[in-house]
Amino acid sequence: MSHESAEHAEHIVSYKTLVSVWAALLVLTVITVAITRAELGALKVWAALAVASVKSALVIAVFMHMKYEARLFRIILLVALVTLAIFIGFTFFDVLYR
Repeated sequence: MSHESAEHAEHIVSYKTLVSVWAALLVLTVITVAITRAELGALKVWAALAVASVKSALVIAVFMHMKYEARLFRIILLVALVTLAIFIGFTFFDVLYR
């Protein structure tokens, strides 16, 4: 087996895993809807963002197969997502203090 084929081996995710993640995403969606209907004040936005972060992490890890990628690639993705979050946060502060 060559070095190149060892790095790019296929990762077959079982149907059980895919269905479990799908079910978890459905449960998290129900939680998100429940959060929007609850009177949580400013905590409502943070709770919804936390649930959305968990949902996106599940999708990225399982459906996009990031869980099987090299560590450097995962770190680069994390840095990109943190940078995006910072810019979105700056946008919220700009809108908040106008």
